[in-house]
Amino acid sequence: MEELQIIENGTITTAEPLPAEMFARWASFIDASQKTIETYTKAIKQFSRYLAENGIRRPAREDVIAYRDSLKQSHKPATVQGYLAAVKLFFQWTAQEGIYPNIAERVKGAKIDREHKKDYLTSRQAGKLLSNIDRSTLKGLRDYAILALMTTTGLRTISVILADVGDIRTAGDDIALFYQGKGHEEKADYVKLAEPVEEAIRAYLTARGETDPKAPLFSSEAHRNGGERMTTRSISRIAKEHLKEIGLNSDRLTAHSLRHTAATLNLLNGATVEETQQLLGHANINTTLIYSHALERAKNNSEKRIARAIFG
Repeated sequence: MEELQIIENGTITTAEPLPAEMFARWASFIDASQKTIETYTKAIKQFSRYLAENGIRRPAREDVIAYRDSLKQSHKPATVQGYLAAVKLFFQWTAQEGIYPNIAERVKGAKIDREHKKDYLTSRQAGKLLSNIDRSTLKGLRDYAILALMTTTGLRTISVILADVGDIRTAGDDIALFYQGKGHEEKADYVKLAEPVEEAIRAYLTARGETDPKAPLFSSEAHRNGGERMTTRSISRIAKEHLKEIGLNSDRLTAHSLRHTAATLNLLNGATVEETQQLLGHANINTTLIYSHALERAKNNSEKRIARAIFG
């Protein structure tokens, strides 16, 4: 049974397993995937440890605020938001169950900068990244196919590793890769495969000798787990490896930068925000607008106009 700190008789006990029936009610209240439930449960354990370390048995609103401020000292704003979201949801549940009042109501989270933390590649850099990959080996064919796919479609790393050979299907008059979108349970979304990308994937699969539709589209070449499904870490490593090879060694350039690259190059080459939203699978168009606003600033040549006025 998962452990969750339980509130009892107006105090918080430590290291008490939540009874199965209560855990079921907690899981039902969250109404999310098992992974999300586990993540929130882990976050509540973290909060409970904070209370225990500070001798807090009857937490109040100011204790939640102090916890948030303590997180800010060693965690990024997005991480603080995640931990605090779990705490707020937990106390919503305890209030609904009549166990403990909702002391986290209206507690503000950390302010998150809406600008992207990762850079994107220019079209020239993206071309150099791909053309520099040695495709004379199976690993090279795979790496090229992966990076070409991510750069042209903006697929998240998790979508790439979950893709199977049989997910390559037709969509209208195009060849497409169907994938499981964020928050979805089935592979109902798809991205179209441009001809060079489709050819790269098929060249890799031919060299690999893979035809089983249920096999992972991309598999590990490591001795330890060769042929098995790849991990997000391995794809991140592949992206960094090839970025470094062309002299792009920056903490702001990662596998996720390829998603930003797809979005940015799409907008720069005439796509609408709505088309880019659909490409990336954003539920909220405001997320896509971050790219648009960034490009508006990049195209603003005010500094050059002012300098010409001063220096001629």
